Amino acid sequence: MSLTGKRTFPKLRWWIGGLLFASTVINYIDRQTLSVLAPHLKTQFSWNNSDWALIVIAFRVAYAAMQSVAGRLLDWLGTRRGLLLSVTWYSAAAALTSLAGGLRSFIGFRFLLGTGEAANWPGAAKAVSEWFPKQERGWAVALYDSGSSVGAALAPFLVYGVYKTFGTWRPVFLFTALLGFLWVLVWRAFYRPMEKHPRLSAEERALLLKAREEEQREEIPAPGSAGPRPASWLDLLALPETWGIVLGKALTDPVWFFITDWFAIYLVSKGFTLENTLLGFWIPFLAADLGNFFGGGLSSWLIGRGWPVLKSRKFVVLICGLGMTLLIPTIGMTSIFAIVTLFAIATFSYAAWSTMGLVLPADLYPSQSVATVSGMSGTGAGVGTILSTFLIGRISDRYSFAPILVGASLVPLVATALVFLLIREKKALR
Repeated sequence: MSLTGKRTFPKLRWWIGGLLFASTVINYIDRQTLSVLAPHLKTQFSWNNSDWALIVIAFRVAYAAMQSVAGRLLDWLGTRRGLLLSVTWYSAAAALTSLAGGLRSFIGFRFLLGTGEAANWPGAAKAVSEWFPKQERGWAVALYDSGSSVGAALAPFLVYGVYKTFGTWRPVFLFTALLGFLWVLVWRAFYRPMEKHPRLSAEERALLLKAREEEQREEIPAPGSAGPRPASWLDLLALPETWGIVLGKALTDPVWFFITDWFAIYLVSKGFTLENTLLGFWIPFLAADLGNFFGGGLSSWLIGRGWPVLKSRKFVVLICGLGMTLLIPTIGMTSIFAIVTLFAIATFSYAAWSTMGLVLPADLYPSQSVATVSGMSGTGAGVGTILSTFLIGRISDRYSFAPILVGASLVPLVATALVFLLIREKKALR
């Protein structure tokens, strides 16, 4: 493919947003493939739950550790080359998984997958900071982040379809890898920096450059951010705003992974059968998609009405931090409808809160440091998720899910308080 033609695309930035959405969908299909195939693989390879946990942890350790590294690399390499490298890497890892022959090889390939997938969110955040004015960033982040729920919902249908067609699990990993490689071809052909993109109309380029100039006039430089290079990790960690973003994600992401990983088990512990509650099982994930757009849309609407950027983001953080506390009442409930409804409100609230956590680096930092800060927050989220997964298993075995639900409701309030305390209403960090 070539971009040598003269025809421009109307609203090209939203085409870029669509590609970021597609990368997130593929990212989640790749990571969910093994989970969907787990019952068949556990039987074939005679794995117990401890063996399966090792495979899951291998992915999460790589994903958590590489978020900060990937963010830093993206700020050095640039958005185009950074995402080309990362999606090629994890697509190759997915393809190699088709060659796995046992526990050790599955652990190794999942570790490689997590290493490559770690760059998706920092890269998307960086692209949004480069292509979208501040009043549209909430919508743009909601768009690409919603790909996680869409990918998780599509994965069972795609995976089972390929599995049933070929009668074995190995072609499934080749199919999901192919999706990634196709995305790489489109991204390589289509994406260019905003200043140099041949398909960008003069009107849209002028609009984006004007928005960037206005934003820069209102803001002050972050320490160590002068010039084209990203600020150092130490300089960024010296800022309370960085800690607000990192700790906020570290304390809220475990809520999402508790629901994605344990919701079915929780329903069974309440006496329900998954066969009879399958529709209800998907409702919280649908609610999460809606929450992404609610958070991004509400904050953008408030900015459009003249609210300061940080005030609009914090308003969403506040109301959605409160929304996650509705997991507590499910402890004493016996109605599947009531339980699913409250879990749906919690995931809706989490997704809106998360959209604000993902957009804050673009609001607060210059483009050359956005991926670094986003990656640091991803590492914090990964560490929090690994620790919470360990605690959930221990506590639920020894006691029940009740203490876990209380914790999952109250810890986000701590995250909300930290955002208000550490990210102050002042000029953004440019």
